[in-house]
Amino acid sequence: MSKEQTSGKTTTGTINAQPRLHQHAGELQHYGTVNHQLPLELVEPVRLEMTEQLNQLLADTITLRDLYKKSHWQVAGPTFYQLHLLYDKHHGEQDELVDAIAERIQLLGGVSLAMAADVAETTQIERPPRGREEVPIQLSRLLEAHKIVIGECRTLARRASALGDDGTNDLVVSQVLRTSELQVWFLSEHLVNVPLVMAREPSKTADAA
Repeated sequence: MSKEQTSGKTTTGTINAQPRLHQHAGELQHYGTVNHQLPLELVEPVRLEMTEQLNQLLADTITLRDLYKKSHWQVAGPTFYQLHLLYDKHHGEQDELVDAIAERIQLLGGVSLAMAADVAETTQIERPPRGREEVPIQLSRLLEAHKIVIGECRTLARRASALGDDGTNDLVVSQVLRTSELQVWFLSEHLVNVPLVMAREPSKTADAA
């Protein structure tokens, strides 16, 4: 082996096992653009609009997913075990949605948000404190986040349908919206104020009425 090869340098056309480290180059595609002439039967303006709205939904879904993991780690109190498991289950389901939304953006020729700083700048969900919060506050935060996502889903689904983007409509309704609706049900039932051990006896006043 020559000195040139052992030093990690190669002549034109020479192959060796030295990794090419510290490489830099310009972006392949700028954020907020779509590839041209994809055979999707969707014109470029439609794909631009859909990828923009999907990126907003992606940012809020990523934030909701991470809010579930924060709640999973920091939950406390007598319902710790149940909510610790439920939060983690919902986190996993949201993580699958994140991947599906991001891949839909790429499929349409766009560029998906990916980094935490960009997500934080884009999301509409209120940022929680770093410290631990009581269970009712955790649940309320999650429900408010779901409300934002559900609202976006309904608006985006109607717009996608009007523009003929059936794939985006199907993703938003069949996966994102229905998952969020089901998770809202599971969360909200934990905020119903009912006795845990002894049922409340009806008051005499109520009987008289």
